[in-house]
Amino acid sequence: MDISEVAKASGLPASTLRFYEEKGLIQSTGRNGLRRLFSANVIERLALISLGRSAGFSLDEIGEMFTSEGPDINRALLLAKADELDRTIEELASMRDGLRHAAVCKAPNHFECPKFLRLLHVAGKNRVRQPNKLKENKLKRGVQKT
Repeated sequence: MDISEVAKASGLPASTLRFYEEKGLIQSTGRNGLRRLFSANVIERLALISLGRSAGFSLDEIGEMFTSEGPDINRALLLAKADELDRTIEELASMRDGLRHAAVCKAPNHFECPKFLRLLHVAGKNRVRQPNKLKENKLKRGVQKT
């Protein structure tokens, strides 16, 4: 498949495919003139990348799951991501409920409403960036990027 066929089949622009190749997530099998050629299984790999991105994995984390023999999915990392998603869902549900309450709250000022103040607390807590689980795992194993 040439790059335009892969782009059409995957719904991804050719620039994204070139970027993924540059990052080592996909590999071209050759060229036909100036066009990169890919094997048919690149569509499956792109679907795995898409699934990983939708679940919140970084491209680096996804790249760690691919080996020359195929995907080697770290189950512990999947469980950690699922736990992270559970926390995010809880926080978003809390925010949703707080916003709905704030919309109908009878307090003369939102800063006098305890539920609104809790919502502000949750929003402030989320400004702190969560640690990258892949980097933590590498540090625990003593693997460092050079």
